[in-house]
Amino acid sequence: MIDSLNLASEIFSRYGAVKRARKCFLYTEKGVRLTDMYQEGGRAILGWGGSVFTVLKDVLERGITGSYYTSFSSPCGRERSQLERAVAELFGDERRVFIFSSEAEAIEHASTISPESISFYRPWNPAQVEWQNVACIVFAPPLPWTNDIFILAVKNDIFQSVLEKNKKYDIPESALTDQRFLSSPLCAAVTRSIYDLIKAIQEREAKDWFIYDQIITKYWERKGPYLFPKISPKEYPDFVRHCLDCHLVISPVMHIPSVVPFGADKGNFTLLKNNPFKV
Repeated sequence: MIDSLNLASEIFSRYGAVKRARKCFLYTEKGVRLTDMYQEGGRAILGWGGSVFTVLKDVLERGITGSYYTSFSSPCGRERSQLERAVAELFGDERRVFIFSSEAEAIEHASTISPESISFYRPWNPAQVEWQNVACIVFAPPLPWTNDIFILAVKNDIFQSVLEKNKKYDIPESALTDQRFLSSPLCAAVTRSIYDLIKAIQEREAKDWFIYDQIITKYWERKGPYLFPKISPKEYPDFVRHCLDCHLVISPVMHIPSVVPFGADKGNFTLLKNNPFKV
């Protein structure tokens, strides 16, 4: 099976290095523009570039890059961090926010708080979920190059009740909140990406996803903006390569859905339409 590392090699062998990325497009040194439907497993669903990198640059220029608390990162319980404010606005309620290096770690810690109420959040999820009723939400920030950052958002009242229950066992809060520290520039970028997501949720509608159905439903089942392959596991690696030959970058891992490319047009699927993959 092709993985994301081999996908990079497959792109390079055909089109050379990627010199620029903008919106849902990758521009290669051989002058070929690729339509990105992999989008870093969904982390680039808002596109490549944007205001988030302006924020990152601004915080870097301030020089606050050390391992100390700032207004972006955890303020030691004195007040909510900017990241927690963004998460509260995304889900519509107050939550404690913790950062982990893997989805498994985040879920493991969530299970110590509320094992019966844990869900993974994906924007534009077609499933109707009342997120305000979910105690522990795990999600990946919509920010490229943060593949090792996962956020655990815990309802504030749930977390406080767990702390009260554990006081009699002398279990410190740190045992429940062992987490990764984010430097201020990275934390600021993650925070901005969440605000950008909130804005995008208000702007993108169902009509933005089904305009390509005539072409893509032969190969994928679409659920919202997410594309789940109909191709057999045995044929899927060849399908990934075929799409690359058609200037389409799709998910190299079958169980990770590809994404409808927001900002593209039907012309980006012309090569695949004219040169269909034999299913």
